[in-house]
Amino acid sequence: MVSNVGSADRVVRIVVGLVLLSGFFWFGGSARWFALIGIVPLATAFTRFCPLYGVLGVSTGGAPKKGV
Repeated sequence: MVSNVGSADRVVRIVVGLVLLSGFFWFGGSARWFALIGIVPLATAFTRFCPLYGVLGVSTGGAPKKGV
Protein backbone atom coordinates (compact mmCIF):
# COMPACT_ATOMS: atom_id res chain seq x y z
CA MET A 1 0.00 0.00 0.00
CA VAL A 2 1.58 3.24 -1.17
CA SER A 3 1.02 6.38 0.89
CA ASN A 4 -1.13 8.89 -1.00
CA VAL A 5 -2.14 11.31 1.80
CA GLY A 6 0.21 14.22 2.49
CA SER A 7 0.91 16.06 5.74
CA ALA A 8 -1.50 18.96 5.27
CA ASP A 9 -4.22 16.61 4.02
CA ARG A 10 -3.60 14.40 7.03
CA VAL A 11 -4.04 17.26 9.51
CA VAL A 12 -7.30 18.30 7.83
CA ARG A 13 -8.59 14.72 7.96
CA ILE A 14 -7.77 14.42 11.68
CA VAL A 15 -9.56 17.68 12.50
CA VAL A 16 -12.61 16.80 10.37
CA GLY A 17 -12.75 13.30 11.84
CA LEU A 18 -12.63 14.58 15.41
CA VAL A 19 -15.28 17.22 14.72
CA LEU A 20 -17.58 14.61 13.19
CA LEU A 21 -17.01 12.20 16.05
CA SER A 22 -17.78 14.92 18.59
CA GLY A 23 -21.25 15.06 17.04
CA PHE A 24 -21.87 11.65 18.59
CA PHE A 25 -21.99 13.36 21.98
CA TRP A 26 -23.84 16.50 20.82
CA PHE A 27 -26.70 14.99 18.81
CA GLY A 28 -29.51 12.88 20.13
CA GLY A 29 -31.57 10.04 18.75
CA SER A 30 -30.62 8.24 15.58
CA ALA A 31 -28.78 11.29 14.19
CA ARG A 32 -25.93 10.69 16.60
CA TRP A 33 -25.00 7.45 14.82
CA PHE A 34 -24.23 9.37 11.62
CA ALA A 35 -21.42 11.07 13.51
CA LEU A 36 -19.52 7.78 13.46
CA ILE A 37 -18.68 8.54 9.82
CA GLY A 38 -15.82 10.51 11.41
CA ILE A 39 -13.97 7.22 11.78
CA VAL A 40 -13.32 7.19 8.02
CA PRO A 41 -11.21 10.37 7.80
CA LEU A 42 -9.35 9.38 10.97
CA ALA A 43 -8.55 5.95 9.56
CA THR A 44 -7.30 7.39 6.28
CA ALA A 45 -5.20 9.96 8.15
CA PHE A 46 -3.51 7.38 10.37
CA THR A 47 -2.90 4.85 7.59
CA ARG A 48 -1.87 7.61 5.15
CA PHE A 49 -3.84 5.81 2.46
CA CYS A 50 -7.14 6.89 0.92
CA PRO A 51 -8.84 4.24 -1.24
CA LEU A 52 -10.74 6.91 -3.20
CA TYR A 53 -7.48 8.70 -4.00
CA GLY A 54 -6.09 5.35 -5.18
CA VAL A 55 -9.00 4.81 -7.58
CA LEU A 56 -8.82 8.36 -8.91
CA GLY A 57 -5.01 8.34 -9.16
CA VAL A 58 -4.65 11.35 -6.83
CA SER A 59 -1.81 11.80 -4.36
CA THR A 60 -1.21 14.70 -1.98
CA GLY A 61 1.85 13.01 -0.52
CA GLY A 62 4.38 14.18 -3.07
CA ALA A 63 6.63 11.98 -5.16
CA PRO A 64 7.03 8.38 -3.97
CA LYS A 65 10.46 7.49 -2.58
CA LYS A 66 12.51 5.13 -4.72
CA GLY A 67 14.41 2.22 -3.23
CA VAL A 68 13.11 2.55 0.30
